[in-house]
Amino acid sequence: YSVTTNNELYTEADFTFSGDSTLKGTNAGTYETAMQATDFVNTNPNFENVVFQVVNGKLVVNRRSVVLTSASDEKVFDGKALTKNEVPGADFAEGEGASYNVTGSQTLAGSSANTFGYTLNDGTKADNYTINTTEGTLTILNRDTKYTIEVEAVSGTTMYNGQDQMIEGLKATSFEVENNTYTVE
Repeated sequence: YSVTTNNELYTEADFTFSGDSTLKGTNAGTYETAMQATDFVNTNPNFENVVFQVVNGKLVVNRRSVVLTSASDEKVFDGKALTKNEVPGADFAEGEGASYNVTGSQTLAGSSANTFGYTLNDGTKADNYTINTTEGTLTILNRDTKYTIEVEAVSGTTMYNGQDQMIEGLKATSFEVENNTYTVE
């Protein structure tokens, strides 16, 4: 605490303090000292009419700002889903944090959000944080490699019978791209 008097002859050496001026706070919020005028006692007999006025101090613990951002990634189309199950670098207080459920997935050429949810770990109080979320981007790029795939129509032979004759369909053809087998029927 600090002392201000309206008489230069009366100093901090002229009284005792028996209270506690310590101010502690852990969680986000405003804390105020609990000093009272009765915690101060005049010890100078030359000053009998001393009035102590106490103005308590305050400690403000602000919420910690945390941005949770799911990872971004990209790859060339290979027919398999692209996922990136990471939410790196969240700035929680030591020993605190969150667990993540990353659900983003992209299979075809294009982009989508790497969606996720989170749950605060035990001992991590939501009221101590301002948490913002940002979703990364999963991108599947078009293939540069071109493939030639032969597809053969079904052939047939029939005898004339005076009716329209018809044949339709494709012969089943299989081909492989990057260890994936595809069939055209």
